[in-house]
Amino acid sequence: MLEIHPSYPALASVAEKYPTHQGSLFQTYNDILLAQQWRDVQVIDLVLCKRGALQGRRPRTAADADLLLHIVPCSLAESISLAWIQDVFAALANPPSIYLAVVSDDSSIVYYKLSSGIVKPSI
Repeated sequence: MLEIHPSYPALASVAEKYPTHQGSLFQTYNDILLAQQWRDVQVIDLVLCKRGALQGRRPRTAADADLLLHIVPCSLAESISLAWIQDVFAALANPPSIYLAVVSDDSSIVYYKLSSGIVKPSI
């Protein structure tokens, strides 16, 4: 039924290539685009990780509005490893950080900011 949603064409090529991950990609895409109102949202094919990811910019009112940010959706039921996270960073050309969007069965999404290496948290 995802195919009839207005946002599906933007996701179609990656969603059809990785059908087991299309639900989390669909939920995350619609959340950041419609609810959080990100700009310049694009779908990226992470061939090495066999899934789609998203990149975009926060709304203009955000302090980091000009930064290009990356989000990798996954399901709460998935098992991920440090090697997988390293592969994601490598596939995205090693950005300073990424957001892992963990989608649960009830469609709620929790975003975790992951940094490459050890980063001192802001206080």
